[in-house]
Amino acid sequence: METISEKNAATFIHLSTLTQYFFPFGNYIFPILIWSSKKDKSEFVDYNGKQALNFQLSLLLYSLVLIAIAVPIFIITIFNNVPFEALIHDESFVINNFNFDNSFGLLTIGIMAVIIFGCLKIAEFFLIIYAAIKTSNGERFKYPITIPFIK
Repeated sequence: METISEKNAATFIHLSTLTQYFFPFGNYIFPILIWSSKKDKSEFVDYNGKQALNFQLSLLLYSLVLIAIAVPIFIITIFNNVPFEALIHDESFVINNFNFDNSFGLLTIGIMAVIIFGCLKIAEFFLIIYAAIKTSNGERFKYPITIPFIK
């Protein structure tokens, strides 16, 4: 049976990952600070700290993969469709023959990567809230699609 102090510490570990919206890398720094100060005193806090950090590291990996797919596709598509004979008339920039017909498949893949990234960020927010609620009730919560980096 977990004490109220353990439940609160574990809940704050999950909720502290939301600091990413206010501080760069807050989703790693604050959970690590809370987890490292309490992990030796409670197995429940240790478990939840590992879950929260593994989830954040997994999302970082997934985001990097999606960015590595989307950014080169958009850059290639733009450079393939911008002719180098762009004209400048009376201080206005005119581009002739800007056409995406040949790159429709690539653009679809890039757009899908951006959409999946957006869905991941939305799911992350709601999963963090759900994990905090479960943890505050003393239940163990395991995030889906998480790679166990920290065991």
